[in-house]
Amino acid sequence: MESSQQELYEYARKRVKQKKRVYFHFILFFVSSIFLFIINKVLKVDEYDDWYLWVITGWGFLFVMHFIKVFVTESFINKKWEQEQIAKLVARQERRINQLEKKVENDNTPV
Repeated sequence: MESSQQELYEYARKRVKQKKRVYFHFILFFVSSIFLFIINKVLKVDEYDDWYLWVITGWGFLFVMHFIKVFVTESFINKKWEQEQIAKLVARQERRINQLEKKVENDNTPV
């Protein structure tokens, strides 16, 4: 397999793994939320205080952050974006080096 094909395969494998984790996280969140409700209301563990809502809200926030990271952020801040940013920085550094070299040459020219 060529290196570019290997790179594409590895990227695709990584993305599938990330998405799989988000789906697992959602299923775990959903099932656990039901169990927390049952523990609080049916089994009457501190039934007058709706503590399960705080747990579900906190966990829901974490799930939304995980979802955003995988499906929003990773979709435009990916390997291609990273390579473009590196290329921009390298070009900027090369321009700066050329400017400094010209300045040194101009400073060292005899009058």
